[in-house]
Amino acid sequence: MWNNYPGSNPPPHGHGNRDNPSSYGAPPSAGFGFPSPDGQFNHPGYSPSYGPPPGPPSGPPSGPPHLGPRPGGYGGAPGAPPPPPPRSPGYSGQYGGGPIAIAPPPGPPSSYGGPPPGPPPSSYGGPPPGPPPTGIRPPPGPPPSSYGHSNYGPPPGPPPRPPQGQQNFGPQFQGAQQQQQQPFFQYSQCNGRKKALCIGINYIGQQAELRGCINDARNIERFLCQQFHYKPEDIVVLTDDQNEPRSRPTRDNMLRAMQWLVRDAQPNDSLFFHYSGHGGQTKDLDGDEDDGFDEVIYPVDFKEAGHIVDDDMHDILVKPLPPGCRLTAIYDSCHSGSALDLPYIYSTEGKIKEPNLAAEAGQGLLSAVSSYARGDMGAVFSSMGGLLKTATGSNRKAGERAKRTKTSPADCISFSGCKDSQTSADAVEAGSATGAMSYALITAFSQNPQQSYQSLLVSLRQILRDKYSQKPQLSSSHPMDTSIMFIA
Repeated sequence: MWNNYPGSNPPPHGHGNRDNPSSYGAPPSAGFGFPSPDGQFNHPGYSPSYGPPPGPPSGPPSGPPHLGPRPGGYGGAPGAPPPPPPRSPGYSGQYGGGPIAIAPPPGPPSSYGGPPPGPPPSSYGGPPPGPPPTGIRPPPGPPPSSYGHSNYGPPPGPPPRPPQGQQNFGPQFQGAQQQQQQPFFQYSQCNGRKKALCIGINYIGQQAELRGCINDARNIERFLCQQFHYKPEDIVVLTDDQNEPRSRPTRDNMLRAMQWLVRDAQPNDSLFFHYSGHGGQTKDLDGDEDDGFDEVIYPVDFKEAGHIVDDDMHDILVKPLPPGCRLTAIYDSCHSGSALDLPYIYSTEGKIKEPNLAAEAGQGLLSAVSSYARGDMGAVFSSMGGLLKTATGSNRKAGERAKRTKTSPADCISFSGCKDSQTSADAVEAGSATGAMSYALITAFSQNPQQSYQSLLVSLRQILRDKYSQKPQLSSSHPMDTSIMFIA
């Protein structure tokens, strides 16, 4: 179960029940299964959301994360991650502000940029506004499946597999050597090596303890082996019920595990990252966020070590990957819509979302009014700040900057449990404690194992729609055809 991870044994499955009984009935029928509700965490009367723990964490340590020597390591020598593998011929994109992947000039890519200077702020001051009022729900009936045309639907049968070879997009331009160049990316065929990292944090014994996150990590591990034929020895699982020090989801261990996941990545490899735990937001320092806030996740030792910001996760998980390598990221946490900073976000019609200034202004005003009614003045000021950004167009500029600096030729996609402004439910489904997003993902594939990206996004929202206000999000590192088959 743990690749090159001596001395570790998988902990027992099954960690408990919570209130908020479900009407979903039996668990998925495809054999994925859910842990028994008889575990040690069965405490009725508790159904929190995966928001940031109460009270600000003590600030993260100054400077870059400590990644010093540690015995063993995740299948390789400890320490800082090695340089990225050689790129495919014809790639010379610049991350960090220069042109994105272009072909066919010689040489490896230049510097990718990096996280904003200095550590994130030491306190959050309360995250931006939470979920919309409970009275706001999608209209009745399933989301449209017409692809934007009244009489056109997807063709019968399974969706097509991803095309092979280089995929060009965007305008052509003349390069430094008088060559015609164009940005490109490459889909992964997912027939190379498969590796996965599953992180589930219940924050056992802490004030904001959750119930379903450890179950989520175990369920996704089982799901990957059964649905996509991952090998247990190529999956690392970090949960806070384990006694082995390197198997606990501390900040240091999480960063090391992320580096292990992408180490030696090659075209057509398939890498899978799953996180279930608390999520939050902190002030954006580099101007790539529409709402002015970076998304963060909380290690089990966040009070001592601090959080992990989305810019750093992007630098570790996306930046080193070559064209044609797949990274699938699943975030079952609050404020996770853009937790991996992938710049292309899709609607249920399979189209890239463009900023809707009128809708954003209306939602910002509604959030401010609702926050005022709750007495949450921090959220009021955050909402009003978002209104100002909308009025001045700075959020549109942030989106353009994100596309400029974080488009990648690798095949990276993310499904997150909710929008950046929403919370993600810690729930009870089929009698077991679970994150709503993790449950919906496994359920969707048990109902239909061959889905396009668009149909999977629609399925996730349909499964959650009747009981939860959260709306799962799909994003990618490049413009993609959402009608092709989801593979991992």
